[in-house]
Amino acid sequence: MKMAKKCSVFMLCAAVSLSLAACGPKESSSAKSSSKGSELVVWEDKEKSIGIKDAVAAFEKEHDVKVKVVEKPYAKQIEDLRMDGPAGTGPDVLTMPGDQIGTAVTEGLLKELHVKKDVQSLYTDASIQSQMVDQKLYGLPKAVETTVLFYNKDLISEKELPKTLEEWYDYSKKTANGSKFGFLALFDQIYYAESVMSGYGGYIFGKAKDGSYNPSDIGINNEGAVKGAALIQKFYKDGLFPAGIIGEQGINVLESLFTEGKAAAIISGPWNVEAFSKAGINYGITKLPKLENGKNMSSFIGVKSYNVSAFSKNEELAQELAVFLANEKNSKTRYEETKEVPAVKSLANDPAIMKSEAARAVTEQSRFSEPTPNIPEMNEIWTPADSALQTVATGKADPKQALDQAAETAKGQIKAKHSGK
Repeated sequence: MKMAKKCSVFMLCAAVSLSLAACGPKESSSAKSSSKGSELVVWEDKEKSIGIKDAVAAFEKEHDVKVKVVEKPYAKQIEDLRMDGPAGTGPDVLTMPGDQIGTAVTEGLLKELHVKKDVQSLYTDASIQSQMVDQKLYGLPKAVETTVLFYNKDLISEKELPKTLEEWYDYSKKTANGSKFGFLALFDQIYYAESVMSGYGGYIFGKAKDGSYNPSDIGINNEGAVKGAALIQKFYKDGLFPAGIIGEQGINVLESLFTEGKAAAIISGPWNVEAFSKAGINYGITKLPKLENGKNMSSFIGVKSYNVSAFSKNEELAQELAVFLANEKNSKTRYEETKEVPAVKSLANDPAIMKSEAARAVTEQSRFSEPTPNIPEMNEIWTPADSALQTVATGKADPKQALDQAAETAKGQIKAKHSGK
């Protein structure tokens, strides 16, 4: 997920016994004594350490070690690891978006994890796949998220919700007046626009038979992608989206219009649940609408994970901690504290989680979603694709011309930066 703002709730299978869920294999007394007095450092996401407070205390007691938790924005931890890891001031365990895994592995920043199959099988297939590079495991899923539809119940009831994006266009035509709007989305960004483009047959990278991405097969400018972009352009061209929603400040404009009651519905994500609640908006949350061809709008599944730094001096203990933090029991506790939706299959129908409208919406939307490509070549897609979509949004270029240029730029960048692989 270009996941910072973005930035998968799939859920899972048989419960594991509490002893296994609690910490994986017990250490022998000799192993325990060898870890005694050690200190591990965990980089946790901003304002999320409350979710692992009890787990960390339990791990410290079990292993007679000290665990220091430092909060950092999870999408930027890889940047700090590049500097702090070699300097010896980095973490043992960190958290990061799944789409950064490939780059981190290529740069030698992460340790491969060696965990039993019954640990891997705790998680949804999509979430565990986000942690795989060349069939090797480099992390365990912490949480999943997708984009969803937020709507203002004071402006539109659940029964009145349009079923398709095209119907939302018609609704917006009737309600948008320049200061108030119907439906809004950040369609000038590929992270959001892909929801429409892929529904008509567009894609980021094609896939080989084994499911791996083929970076030489770029589908952001194929016939389906262009059709999706043309539909997107209509919202801007017909004045249904405000001009301020385009560009870097677009996300702030979008969120402000919703919290001020000036937009009936927006596409956002579970990361905004708390902010919208604090703003006092009487909102509902549901999956994204369908398209006129009958397919549901898709979304990228964002997977947050716990990973072990390649620079850790206590890699075995760090792996145990990562397994422990991501287990079933601690994933549920973390959800209760931070509302991060677990990727643990057995929690899919847990009453404590499913009573949350946001968790239910993410779970349903995840059926129509796929992981953000986690290969390094994805880094060459974001900027040219976003630039192209901005020219589509402003009407400076037609969709085919803009997307052809984006694909050409991305291919050139991939050839220049990644052809040695």
